[in-house]
Amino acid sequence: MAVLLIAGGLMAVASETAYREEKVGDVEVQTRILATTTTAALSFNDRPTAGEYLTALSASPEFEAAGVYDAGGTLFAAYTAPGMTPVPAMAEPPGHHFDDDTLTVSVPVMQDGHRIGSVSLRTELEPFARRAERYVGMALLLAMTLLIVLVLGAAQAALARANHDLAERARDLSAANRALNAEIAEREKVEAALRQSQKMEAMGQLTGGIAHDFNNLLQALAGCLQLVGRRAKEPSIQPLLETGQQAIDRGAKLVQQLMAFARRQTLRPEPMDVRDRLLGMADLLTRAIRADITLETQVEPGLWAVEVDPTQFELAILNLAVNARDAMPDGGRLRVTARNRPADGANGDLVQVTVSDTGTGMEAEVKARVFEPFFTTKEVGKGSGLGLAQVYGFTRQSSGRVEIDSAPGQGTAVSLFLPRTVKTVAAHAKERSLDTARGAGRRLLLVEDDPIVGSMVAAALDEMGYAVLRAGNAEEALGLLNDRALRIDILFSDVVMPGAMNGIDLAHTARRLRPGLPVVLTTGYSEDIARIDGVRVLPKPYRVGELAELLEAALTADGAGIKVR
Repeated sequence: MAVLLIAGGLMAVASETAYREEKVGDVEVQTRILATTTTAALSFNDRPTAGEYLTALSASPEFEAAGVYDAGGTLFAAYTAPGMTPVPAMAEPPGHHFDDDTLTVSVPVMQDGHRIGSVSLRTELEPFARRAERYVGMALLLAMTLLIVLVLGAAQAALARANHDLAERARDLSAANRALNAEIAEREKVEAALRQSQKMEAMGQLTGGIAHDFNNLLQALAGCLQLVGRRAKEPSIQPLLETGQQAIDRGAKLVQQLMAFARRQTLRPEPMDVRDRLLGMADLLTRAIRADITLETQVEPGLWAVEVDPTQFELAILNLAVNARDAMPDGGRLRVTARNRPADGANGDLVQVTVSDTGTGMEAEVKARVFEPFFTTKEVGKGSGLGLAQVYGFTRQSSGRVEIDSAPGQGTAVSLFLPRTVKTVAAHAKERSLDTARGAGRRLLLVEDDPIVGSMVAAALDEMGYAVLRAGNAEEALGLLNDRALRIDILFSDVVMPGAMNGIDLAHTARRLRPGLPVVLTTGYSEDIARIDGVRVLPKPYRVGELAELLEAALTADGAGIKVR
């Protein structure tokens, strides 16, 4: 359509140009004839004769005005048709020019090669409407062609819009389908994570309950063996007692791992320099792995501090290193890295500690169960299946998270994400050894719901010289504490007990009833212990010597509360 319009316009312009050129040629011929006719009149300065020649132009209505000028350019004679504009008083330069619908042509008058004047002739152009009549046929043909082009263009545009709409709908449907598939995949992922979390939580609750009861049994056995050892005079029985105590210690370690998974162990978090702790473990990790495994430790400069239990942190790293060692039977590389992870909106500042290996890797179904207690792919006797359970429980109880990345033949990387702390890392003081305490002349209130454990602990306390008052639960203990006539020097209570009050509630109430009363709690697990100030805690199972030391430390404290974490 654009080409046709341009072509039509060019044809109209060409036709108009041709008409004007032809008109200029005709008028110029007539002007030269007029100049020849008036030559004699100019030579003899005969104005009337020149005027007669010009008046003769009135016979043709197309001439509007004419003028004869002398050699100086002054008007010599003129003619103007009725109602028309006269010619100018001074001669115009030779040539022609168009003015609206008129054409003016000026030519010189020559005699013997000399210019003696000039003649100017102005004529009317044919009206544009009349000229346009000649192009009606061409215009109609052009209009019909344009109409056809417009109809075809509109149809093409409509078809293009329809195709575009169909393509848009197809893209929208495709995007909606992709979004739906992504939402389904994400929902399945979330549901799987929820099921895994619920399963781990249920296993943790079951594990914690079993471990608590097992702790009580170990405590009773340990106490009995120690009391028997104190009273037995036969030297030959000592090796048997030591063997029994070693078995109890192994059982206690197993219970600690179960508690770690269940997130019920009593942690003692403190601000810790991860860099110093990892570098200090280099010798320990080197001894834990084989000679055909290369150990690499990479710590980012300016690593942030974290607030965790240092012992449990080291145990988690050691468990990961041992698992990595077993996954590389033909040797390989064990890498321990630590770096800062600034806040990303969903999480605050974190420190990422990663233990990676170049071992055999894991199948997807194995990776989904690695944190379950007692789940192991090792041979019988090669592992308890509690190493990664301890890592999982420790990290979650430390308000962090753990991620694992593994594929068959690609090795395994386990990352611990621990929250950053702004607390100052304190220098570690050396532990001092205390002699076994004696409680002569002191009255101790023992609160223990397990009769076997209570009897064992009471016997041990009696041997230390304490006068023991026993209560089976918190309610019984409160009855004794409310008796102002009854002197009580120290309270020693279990945390988990039947009834409306546990050991923590009892500790708070006892300190309100008797301000300044030393309180020592014992537990196999309790997360709430970390929130009590001025209370010492003895984790189960414990040795009698440890109990004696802690009781003496509580009694000899100069009134300053000790914040137990």
